[in-house]
Amino acid sequence: MIIGLTGKNAAGKGELAAHMKSRGFAYFSLSDALREEATKRGLDHSRGTLISLGNEMRKKFGNGILAKRINEKIKKGEAEGKKDFVIDSIRNPGEIEELRKNKGFLLVGVVTDEKIRFQRLLKRGRIGDAVTFEQFKQHEDRENNNEASGQQLDKCLGMADKNISSNGTIEEANKEFDEWLKSLKNRL
Repeated sequence: MIIGLTGKNAAGKGELAAHMKSRGFAYFSLSDALREEATKRGLDHSRGTLISLGNEMRKKFGNGILAKRINEKIKKGEAEGKKDFVIDSIRNPGEIEELRKNKGFLLVGVVTDEKIRFQRLLKRGRIGDAVTFEQFKQHEDRENNNEASGQQLDKCLGMADKNISSNGTIEEANKEFDEWLKSLKNRL
């Protein structure tokens, strides 16, 4: 089973991915593919740098480039006997299209109200994160555009096979995910 995660900044994707890893899923992140490329180029790993690099790579190599790199890692993992994978940081419909080439791929949207996400963002305190709600909204607009090679989070969320609410606790979101996963396995 291959499950992709999409959602806006501070929605709780990383928490859900950590939960899945604890359940035996091998973890990959499209952001890690960007970090690897940034390191090769001698660039820093700031949010702004990674966004610009991702946009540049999608323009140059196609919108699915980051997912293609992750698909190579999935194939390697399958060859090593791994069966369950979680892919985090999906931000462009081209990435989803590429990942859907994998048998059994499902996309989960992690959905959280913006005020809750802003509070989480303040709490985690990452370098480059907004410090005011106005900055947060500006970052959101920049990260959710209609440029073909840009980040299109609303479109990605619209392509989800399942949305998980992360407005409550981490445990509630994990429980909702587990129940959905169990219902899938019961149908197989």
